[in-house]
Amino acid sequence: MSSAPKAAVEHLSTTAPVREPGVVDVEYGWQGNNRVELLENGEAYFPRVFEALRAAQSEILLETFIIFEDKVGNELQQILIDAARRGVRTTVSLDGFGCGELSTGYLAALSEAGVHLQIFDPAPRHLGIRTNWFRRLHRKIVVIDGTIAFVGGINFSGDHLADFGAQAKQDYAVEIQGPAVADIHHFALLQSGRPARARYWWQRRRQRRSQLAFNDHDGQVRLVYRDNGDHSGDIEEVYRQVLRSAQRRVVIANAYFFPGYLLLREIRNAARRGVQVRLILQGQPDMLVAKLAARMTYDYLLKSGVQIHEYCQRPLHGKVALVDEDWCTVGSSNLDPLSLSLNLEANVLIRDRAFNRLLFERLEDLSNNHCKAMATDTSPRGRIWHMTVGFLVFHFLRHFPAWAGWLPAHKPRLKPFTHPAASDHHEPP
Repeated sequence: MSSAPKAAVEHLSTTAPVREPGVVDVEYGWQGNNRVELLENGEAYFPRVFEALRAAQSEILLETFIIFEDKVGNELQQILIDAARRGVRTTVSLDGFGCGELSTGYLAALSEAGVHLQIFDPAPRHLGIRTNWFRRLHRKIVVIDGTIAFVGGINFSGDHLADFGAQAKQDYAVEIQGPAVADIHHFALLQSGRPARARYWWQRRRQRRSQLAFNDHDGQVRLVYRDNGDHSGDIEEVYRQVLRSAQRRVVIANAYFFPGYLLLREIRNAARRGVQVRLILQGQPDMLVAKLAARMTYDYLLKSGVQIHEYCQRPLHGKVALVDEDWCTVGSSNLDPLSLSLNLEANVLIRDRAFNRLLFERLEDLSNNHCKAMATDTSPRGRIWHMTVGFLVFHFLRHFPAWAGWLPAHKPRLKPFTHPAASDHHEPP
């Protein structure tokens, strides 16, 4: 009986990504003159990504939280195998929890074709239960030939397609072409552990000078990310800053909404000063605890004038927001403790009036036609003991993932991995 080949699969650390000697960590700035296209749900996303992957000439960088062995995951596998066999350097980074059900056979087929495959924070099962619940590689990034990038919240799974049924997810991603792709490409290279050219102080200064020439609404894009190093709070801080500057409207559509007090306060303060603030949250959640946690914030927000709409047609999986008429964000980061405190996340910020208007129209249709508006008299209220329990539970849940992350099971590790024998191909890695 033959055995699967060694190598091609590595373990990625649970903390900051591996960096080559001499490579500096960077904070990416605004880049102008980009073309940005909104991709709503798998019906728009998968055809564009698969078309671009099939046309790849030299390089594919792909990071995702989930791949399922269904019609979407199997098509992706074949595209990546074909690309690697025709000489495209193909690097795929998967999360050990989100992709924990992939068979070894699925991974071995990629490895045998020459795909450089990496698994973030893999962990063995104990009594049949996976233990790597926290610190996930939650980003969804695809960069092809350094010229086209996709960033968003959509995984490679059939539950992002309407024909999946009542549990099909509502979600968003963007396709980007233009100068911002260089930043996303540079970031993706660093995360994959491959060498990326350092950016020196004079290059960053030249970039800042060039940004002054861009029109305020001329397709500007900026990459922001959350890691477990110097950028652990960047995404949350961006939300807080833009909420403070909002003048007319804020729309946030987010699947898992349970932010800390500072971000909740900025949402409340924006509404109090007359900004129209609308939250679109899960009304038909894939996890009931997400809905229960979000509802613990309703009373605080509703009484300050925040509009809250629960999307009830199917599970909401989006992580998007817009402010006023020109600022948007699309990415992988929820507004909950996992995304804001532990997961590796990536969002793009977009300053473009046409894109903002399109996203607003799509979210307006969602909230007007497929959501239930929450009212102050339906928000969770009760006697003093209800309020006390709610306060304690709120803060326990807010900090529990960080406390759990201290456990020894989540110490960083980066070590070689070899496939089991071919006879074990149907067991999860």
